Amino acid sequence: MILKLTNKDHYFYQYMGKFFGSRIVQTETKDRIYDDNNKLWYIYVDSDDRPYGFVSVCDNVIKNIYSNNLDYLKELLHTVAKEVTVAPSIVSNLYENLYHECGFVVTHLDNYRHFVMIRGDK
Repeated sequence: MILKLTNKDHYFYQYMGKFFGSRIVQTETKDRIYDDNNKLWYIYVDSDDRPYGFVSVCDNVIKNIYSNNLDYLKELLHTVAKEVTVAPSIVSNLYENLYHECGFVVTHLDNYRHFVMIRGDK
């Protein structure tokens, strides 16, 4: 199941708390995750109510991506692509193959070793 929350929602930190400040997330993605007020978070939660990944969006720009399960992340990316027109977004290159698979246009950036730019194909 995919939840859509902001940091103002009552259960937001119950789901996202384990990701904020996680050295595993930061090490894998080479990105820091912040709970900015203006982000909408798409959070994948399994049947036992455990979070497995997220995509944050602000003004049609994807800000953060992480999941420890590629199938769940694929579902998250498809949901985001259906609901927003993804403007050019600089994101971790960790999931580059999945971005292509989900229909995003991927551009490599000269000065960003661990990041790529993606945009929706709409």
